This record gives sequence, C-alpha cells and structure tokens, in this order.
Amino acid sequence: MIKTKQDRILNTFDAMFPDARCVLNHSNNLELLVAVMLSAQTTDEAVNKLTSHLFKKYQTVEDYANASLPELESDLHSIGLYRNKAKNIKAMAETLQTRYNGVVPASHKELITLPGVGRKTANVVMAEGFGYPAIAVDTHVERISKRLGFAKADDTVLTVEKKLMKTIPKNRWIKTHHQMIFFGRYHCKAMTPHCKECPLVDICKEKNKKL
Repeated sequence: MIKTKQDRILNTFDAMFPDARCVLNHSNNLELLVAVMLSAQTTDEAVNKLTSHLFKKYQTVEDYANASLPELESDLHSIGLYRNKAKNIKAMAETLQTRYNGVVPASHKELITLPGVGRKTANVVMAEGFGYPAIAVDTHVERISKRLGFAKADDTVLTVEKKLMKTIPKNRWIKTHHQMIFFGRYHCKAMTPHCKECPLVDICKEKNKKL
C-alpha cells in the first residue's frame, strides 16, 4: 500500500474514533480470556450482559475447572454456541491448572495451546492483557482490510494479519485494531455500509457500494 494512502486511512481513523478500545468488560486476564472466548459469533453487548453476573459466580480458574459441564452450559445459555463454549472454557481452565499453575500465560505460543483459543483470541489477550503489540483479525478487521486495500479479497485471515503487521507501524497495532473494529461496527458495516457519508469511499474496493 502507498504510504500516503495508508496515512490518510490512519488519520481518518484517528479523527473518527480517537478513543476506540476493547469494549468487553473485564478486570483481570482470566476474565478477559473468558470474555473473548465467549464473543465468537456473539455481540459484545450480549457477552457483557452475560459476564456481569457470570464473573461474580466464577472468579477463579478453579471455579471454571470444577464446575460441572451441564451447570456451565446453563450459565452460558443466553449466547450462541453456548455448549461448545462451555466445553472449551472448562477445558481451558483445566489446562491452566495442570500446565500453567492456574495463571493465564503471557505468551502467544502458550495461549494457542489452550482449548478453544485460536490466533485471534490469543492476539486480543496479548494486546489487552499484557500490552504486547498485536493485531487480532476478526470479521470487522478482515472486511475493512480488504475494502480499503490493506489486503486482497481472497486473502486468508492469517494473510490479512501478516499484511497489516507489515504495513502498519508496530506502535499503532493495538490502536488500529480497535479503530478498524469501530469503523466496521458503526460505519462500514457488512450489509449496510454508510458509503454516502464515508470519507474513504473514493479508495474503497467494495464492488457493491451504497451510493
């Protein structure tokens, strides 16, 4: 990507969403990890509503590891894929107990060994929990990256991540990740993008612009 174009995009993000941040409520790295695992194919609002009482009941790794699977499923029933998420969260907690002394590891390599934890979840935990520069590619980030030319339409999620890391300054990775999410969530939506009001519409590669 041409630097002048990238600078324009990043400056636009700064102007539109200067305070973009992680909106999943959490007070420690275990809560962050659980919240991100719960957020798959579920809105952040739904996750926050659930965790407002879930985190009062489950406060330690042991709480999750020792819970019966039916009980944990019942506690997660309000969100999508709750059975699979309950299974993964319980297994994740058991692995933390047996392999990491009950502590969420500060290593991407170790995080992705946990059940139910992929690259995106690990990147979010590394960035939000440990302040390590990372770019987590969710559906919003992938869509925005392809529409604005950071990546090609047929690129895989991993390729998108690598291209973003290569072109965007490292000290902006966390910030830009959140700004892309906000831009995709509130402005450049999947089905009803606000193209008429978009300051970047002239460089957008989306074929079906809403003009």
